[in-house]
Amino acid sequence: MSTRDSHDRYLSLVQLPSQISYPSKHTTLENRYTDGTNSTLSPRSLHKGVIFALRLSPFLMAVATVVGFLWWTILISISTSSRIVVSHSYLELYDHVVSDWWDIGDIAVGSIKSRELDFCPEEFENQVPCYNATKIVADDSSDVAVIDRDCGSTGKEHCLVIPPVDYKIPLRWPSGRDTIWVANVKITAQQVLSSGSLTKRMMILEEEQISFRSASIIFDGVEDYAQQIAKMVGLSDEDELRQAGVRTILDIGCGYGSFGAHLFSKQLLTMCIADYEAHGSQVQLTLERGLPAVISTFTSNQLPYPSLSFDMLHCLRCGIDWEMKDGKLLIEADRVLKPGGYFVWTSPIKNGQGSRNEGNMNRRKFIHDFGEGLCWELLSQQDETVVWKKTSEASCYSSRTSGMTLPICDEGVNVESPFYLPLQGCIAGANSRRWIPIEARKMWPVRAYPNATELQIYDLHSEVLNDDMGTWKFSVREYWSLLSPVIFSDHPKRPGDEDPLPPYNIVRNVLDMNARFGGFNAALLDEGKYVWVMNVVPTIAQNHLPLIFDRGLVGVLHDWCEPFPTYPRTYDLVHAAGFLSLQDSKHSSCSLLDTFTEIDRILRPEGWVIFRDTTPLIETARALATRLKWDARLVGVDNNTEERLLICQKPYLKRQLSNRQKIFKGKE
Repeated sequence: MSTRDSHDRYLSLVQLPSQISYPSKHTTLENRYTDGTNSTLSPRSLHKGVIFALRLSPFLMAVATVVGFLWWTILISISTSSRIVVSHSYLELYDHVVSDWWDIGDIAVGSIKSRELDFCPEEFENQVPCYNATKIVADDSSDVAVIDRDCGSTGKEHCLVIPPVDYKIPLRWPSGRDTIWVANVKITAQQVLSSGSLTKRMMILEEEQISFRSASIIFDGVEDYAQQIAKMVGLSDEDELRQAGVRTILDIGCGYGSFGAHLFSKQLLTMCIADYEAHGSQVQLTLERGLPAVISTFTSNQLPYPSLSFDMLHCLRCGIDWEMKDGKLLIEADRVLKPGGYFVWTSPIKNGQGSRNEGNMNRRKFIHDFGEGLCWELLSQQDETVVWKKTSEASCYSSRTSGMTLPICDEGVNVESPFYLPLQGCIAGANSRRWIPIEARKMWPVRAYPNATELQIYDLHSEVLNDDMGTWKFSVREYWSLLSPVIFSDHPKRPGDEDPLPPYNIVRNVLDMNARFGGFNAALLDEGKYVWVMNVVPTIAQNHLPLIFDRGLVGVLHDWCEPFPTYPRTYDLVHAAGFLSLQDSKHSSCSLLDTFTEIDRILRPEGWVIFRDTTPLIETARALATRLKWDARLVGVDNNTEERLLICQKPYLKRQLSNRQKIFKGKE
């Protein structure tokens, strides 16, 4: 072990393989001895026997050492005072011994690469499982056909997805928000140049990069557009949106995230959702810019969010035919919108020839008439943009006198955990204890810290949330103290970069696999980390996603036995605290290898994974991390607990160019 490796590695307990599988030639030779077919040992056989003994001896030495330590532990336990003095040094030394035992095991068994996973074929570079099926969903009332989510036909692929040949590490935030590498996303230069939509025209191709501009010759600019919406709501400018109760925005068909990128500076958090797209994906490019996004569609199922989640829904030429399915798409929009929230729809009222767009005019009339049945109020209409406001009074539903009288959902309808359930034809959330108008909620960021009275809505004691917040505040500082020196040593400042501010802006997109109350997210914000977090609540865990949204954060329900609805290489940091224990206690139907390969798929090269769990499960996790070629470091959390940290980094593995590709690149 080199000096640098000894310095960089964090040593702790690791799992020793219970059995060693030796090469088949040893077994064959041993059988020959047993059968008596060769009673005389040949020089070659004797040589093999010596080699076998030499390979086995390090394990015998390690076993003897550990047994000695265990015996020493028993003796120390007799004296409490002695145990207090030596326990810390003992644990450190024990960690060194067992870690060395792991390394000895690798040598004795043979090359560890024989257990590593193979690389996926090239066609997996941008593939999204569950969205690559041939199942196409089309509606009779629409000419639009989309690829719907179908995980039933998705096979388990235990291989490592390699980035494209010309992939480059993204620029640091906030530079990466406005400039991305073309090779990192599945979009061609021709698609950029020939695109006809408003959002795509706002992309400028500059050699190997795509630059995003807030202004365009065909548009007044995102800033002017946001100002227009604020004034239509009744505010003087967009800075007052947060004061009016707006914090979380669902941007449907978001283009490439420019609206959300602008609002981020106003402390407004915008979640982009769009259909799966094989090329020029809105979700992939938005995530590449370091902005929240996930693949979702209104086509057939409910969105994986609780009722009353977002303060505003925004649809800028999003391509949704809202009159489809007898208005169920609007009912779903109403379900995820908080009381008093805003529905903003911008769509051209004229077609390319300058005449009136009859389709959009009819659609606008349908929304107006159907909205009355949803207790929506038309606030303002200006040019192509219309703003509706959802009622703040639940009593409105019983006093409706005009429009279509839609029923209220029965208590048996699941409105808080709608994990891809079919679209409903009833109004959800009207009887919820969470029915609180956005103007009555605390303004962000105070909203992130609910008091004891507010927590009664979720049957949660304030002590529980306070303890959770205290734990994560300490943990975030600990994580960054561990990551920071490694970031500086492994990621020197690249030419042309300015000195980064803490946390060095290496980490921007964060995914919390087992978010619970969203405490990890809140602690990151408290510590001033320039990140956003996708808070994932596993479907097998208690659903605290309503609380997460009400705190002004964003997240999604997900079954981790299925692929996550995102493109490869979209997250910088994946955090999993207690996730392994959760999977183990619920007897998950999938293997940890399935989950780990999925983490590797969505993790960017040079990205990080942090596991926090019990020692036995962390030992198992380290073995799997080795198979995925991750650089793994084990860290003790506290001498008084059984928890351990496993901090892993995914290497930047490059695909080798074929001879044909080399010739082609040589001609460029």
